[in-house]
Amino acid sequence: MQGSPDAIQAVSQRLERFVAARVAEAADAGPLARPILELSAATLQGGKRLRAAFCYWGWRAVTDASDTAEIVAAAASLEVFHAAALVHDDIIDNSDTRRGRPATHRAFEAAHLAGRWTGDAAAYGRSSAILVGDLLVAWSDDLFEEGIADAPADRARAARRQYADMRRDVTVGQYLDIAAETVPAPEDEQLDRALLVASFKSARYSVQQPLLIGAAIGGARAEQHEALRAFGHPVGMAFQLRDDVLGVFGDSAATGKPSGDDLREGKRTALIAFARQELPASVRRTLDELLGDPDLDDGQVRMLQDTIRDSGALDRVEELIASYAREADRALSGAPLDNAAVGALRDLARAAVDRVA
Repeated sequence: MQGSPDAIQAVSQRLERFVAARVAEAADAGPLARPILELSAATLQGGKRLRAAFCYWGWRAVTDASDTAEIVAAAASLEVFHAAALVHDDIIDNSDTRRGRPATHRAFEAAHLAGRWTGDAAAYGRSSAILVGDLLVAWSDDLFEEGIADAPADRARAARRQYADMRRDVTVGQYLDIAAETVPAPEDEQLDRALLVASFKSARYSVQQPLLIGAAIGGARAEQHEALRAFGHPVGMAFQLRDDVLGVFGDSAATGKPSGDDLREGKRTALIAFARQELPASVRRTLDELLGDPDLDDGQVRMLQDTIRDSGALDRVEELIASYAREADRALSGAPLDNAAVGALRDLARAAVDRVA
């Protein structure tokens, strides 16, 4: 975690202990269950630990408590839930890779092919990965409850409420993302729709709710809750817009996903909405025809990248990212929060926005 290497190490160690215990508990399922357990554990390797970091600093911003055991467990649970969301997201998007490794459904599919098992390898991969995601959701609930087991009842209730809000928002956001690629929208509504998807799918889930979960566990007062809410949402929006930029222009060596992957998946992001506003009708038709084609070759991807950049859309998204970042910074000015935590939150915000992966 930015500004707290001990905390991120503690989260990683807590995850390792928790997963080892869950795997051991499932020993009676026998060797046939080993793939789902091993691949579930593998999803928790790597990653930025962003959600855990915001959860931890949301807690630290409102309390001077020295015992970090409960917040470390709760923060770690968010990483388990995030792993579940990524597994399901990769199935929905038919992605081949995640963090430079085969996506979970592809790993199952490869095992099926290597073993020359019976049935359809792709169907086995998808079905098994769905169950990995479900198992990870259950694990995240278990770990979260461990984290708040000894918290005062009012804080535990508040944390559960924020956790429930997070799970609901990201599920609705995932559907909004699918619908935005499928259900036509009037030209003047496309940008608002893209920003709505960004809010539900990422801004609330990745930053705002983790902050508020940590704050709830720490016993935040109403004014502290409001300051963190006002900071978290614009940071989350800037984070997702940066993700949108990387999904089109990112270096695959850094992102772990093919360059232009969002173009092949047909993501209707703010970047695309801005481009469509500026492109002449003939070029816009070409963009619409190619967007979402999973077989786009590298030349077609480069052509779409150039089209989007030349339209001014990239510059407009960068301006919007900067605007959200300024809004977030203003929310912390004079906020009734721990000064060291405010500094760490500002560092986290910069790391979330100014990144290449």
